[in-house]
Amino acid sequence: MKNFGIDKIKKFKEIRIMEDCKIKNLYNLDETIAKELLESVTYPWEALPKIEEFIIELGNKLDPDKYEKRGENIWIAKSAKVYPTAYINGPAIIGENAEVRHCAFIRGKAIVGNGAVVGNSTELKNVILFNKVQVPHYNYVGDSILGYKAHMGAGSITSNVKSDKKLVIVKNGKEQIETGLKKFGAMLGDNVEVGCNSVLNPGTVVGRNTNIYPLSCVRGVIPSKSIYKNKSEIVEKF
Repeated sequence: MKNFGIDKIKKFKEIRIMEDCKIKNLYNLDETIAKELLESVTYPWEALPKIEEFIIELGNKLDPDKYEKRGENIWIAKSAKVYPTAYINGPAIIGENAEVRHCAFIRGKAIVGNGAVVGNSTELKNVILFNKVQVPHYNYVGDSILGYKAHMGAGSITSNVKSDKKLVIVKNGKEQIETGLKKFGAMLGDNVEVGCNSVLNPGTVVGRNTNIYPLSCVRGVIPSKSIYKNKSEIVEKF
């Protein structure tokens, strides 16, 4: 009976973590052109291997009155502002009223949402940026999904490959979810604020409306509506 009780508690915690990491608890899907893709999976990282194919399929269906095709599998909204020094490799979709600034480097497999900002010397690869996301200053965002109005401060980056090159596991204390992915940066919920020069390590999941202090080294699951000061001090936001 004792072991059965421990197993029940462990299973409950595992279910709770899985719930915190589900798309429905991280994102408002009405704020992304990738809604159909994300509705087809349970956890956001499950969409990462499907981004390229989805962009090509969706791009060919976009309204030509709103989007124009520039190069191979690159669709840019006519209302978007793309600086002449920015580099965009396909497949990619740049949304309406988005801004891709000086020397931005979009390596491909990228969806940049409506009103989003990709800033000076920011690099993107295999990502979904929801509407009004801001990655405005010297950011690297790879193999990641950033929710509505998520913001990464200057110099903050996603680290998308483990130093030992092993598959990424999402961890919360002793609980974990195996992803089967070698490359996995960060899943940021809606309205997440990441402080300047922070590093989001492989497998990081940050819940909605959470703030990450500057110069933080973040790993694992961070609850929604919280303030991350360091790994030993995560407080509820009031």
